[in-house]
Amino acid sequence: QVHVVESGGGLVQPGGSLSLSCAASEITFEIYDLNWYRQAPGRQRELVASITARGAIEYADSVKGRFTISRDNAKKTMYIQMHNLKSEDTAVYYCNVYYGGLDYWGQGTQVTVSS
Repeated sequence: QVHVVESGGGLVQPGGSLSLSCAASEITFEIYDLNWYRQAPGRQRELVASITARGAIEYADSVKGRFTISRDNAKKTMYIQMHNLKSEDTAVYYCNVYYGGLDYWGQGTQVTVSS
């Protein structure tokens, strides 16, 4: 059974930093494209950052220059480093792993940016 688990969320002040991790099991991790999504209250889920199996990276305009996505295939883990956090970054952050018709999601981790 595939497991995808996020960790690292929490409360941080505006301007602060936070790192999230996403660990996956029971998949051939290195062939999967990986994505971080987020969903704020009352808003649709949005794609924040992605890293393909080949290492191509894209970011949403709202996080460019502040967030960094990475992956460690040996550890079957994806990361996102978030800097200069803003109140509008407050959301539940979800990890998504995708390959062909295989699509798995984590349960989400809350990130709250507030003073």
